[in-house]
Amino acid sequence: MNALLFGSLPLAPGDWAGLFLHFGLLSLLAVGGAITTVPDMHRYVVVDKGWLDDAQLSASVALAQAAPGPNVLFVAVIGFNVGGLAGVAATMAGTLLPSTALALSVSRWGHERRQQRGIQAFTQGMAPLTLGLLVATAWVLTEPTRSVGTAWVLFAGTVAWMVRTRLSPLWPIAAGAVAGAMGWI
Repeated sequence: MNALLFGSLPLAPGDWAGLFLHFGLLSLLAVGGAITTVPDMHRYVVVDKGWLDDAQLSASVALAQAAPGPNVLFVAVIGFNVGGLAGVAATMAGTLLPSTALALSVSRWGHERRQQRGIQAFTQGMAPLTLGLLVATAWVLTEPTRSVGTAWVLFAGTVAWMVRTRLSPLWPIAAGAVAGAMGWI
């Protein structure tokens, strides 16, 4: 029962606070959603702390993304793998509380000023930032695969598909799933 609550890793009290604070900071940087912060989550839980390895982090994200529900579920899976249910509480509270408070206050402020040129420029400028963060996430998540080149070809093909056609992006995503199932990536 204790392993379910606190996981199998012996975390010190400072580790719990650090986990909460780090995920809280990342929540304020999550332009484009929590998935865009995976590279820094990787750095923190894999590289710096050694709580997970590359494959465990990628599997955590993949498992949560395959499940129905909100996109942020992968944070709970990472938290569980690091520290059981207490890890889930630390990572989810850190991810949800600061960004929710900021989003509520900024959305009210921005709605009142939505016609101002600076607000419109800021909003349009966030698209390339989000795209860059998503590419960084793809880079981190394809690291444990056998053929990073194949994964990037599928990524580039999907982007080209979405830019040049009006067809559903589910087709190239399905091609990636087939490639993974066949062991090509």
